[in-house]
Amino acid sequence: MKALVVYGSTRGGTAGLAEMIAESFHRHGWTAEVRPARVDGPVAPADIAIVGGALYNGRWHPDARAFVRSHRADLRLRPVWLFSSGPLDDSARRGDIAAVAQVQRIAADLEARGHMTFGGRLEPNARGLLARMMARRMAGDWRDATHVEEWVNEICRAMAPPVITLPEQRDRRVIDVRDAAEQEAASAQQR
Repeated sequence: MKALVVYGSTRGGTAGLAEMIAESFHRHGWTAEVRPARVDGPVAPADIAIVGGALYNGRWHPDARAFVRSHRADLRLRPVWLFSSGPLDDSARRGDIAAVAQVQRIAADLEARGHMTFGGRLEPNARGLLARMMARRMAGDWRDATHVEEWVNEICRAMAPPVITLPEQRDRRVIDVRDAAEQEAASAQQR
């Protein structure tokens, strides 16, 4: 199986999560391609697509949104999972954080099979006025490789072919229908 992992990231934290996701798929014996959402390329031949974006002010990264818009038809042809990156604390790990409204609409449109919010990362030396102000009190890395691994395990289980267990056969005789018909005819003649 092949997974395409596409991400929108400004400061590299979500790119790192995308790499963790791909590595987890590799441990399950899958192939996985990781691609920034701004790099145009086909969705096919991937069996599934994972699309993620960093959250900024409650909005998904614009590159992730643009990727979904331009590849909507192809994404709707395969199973899709979405992820968001952003909380600068351990709240994502403590429990399922619902997707923001914008991502919920995208998930509904794509009929996505699921969404996960992962902790984000903010470097202490972040550039930009708002990022610098936030970094003074919130710098750190809350991405959790175990959380990522658990999520990919769920996806792999969902994509695994069903296991069919047949009941044990007690009578292994092979009956030829022609023989049965001949025996029935012979029995009718004797009557």
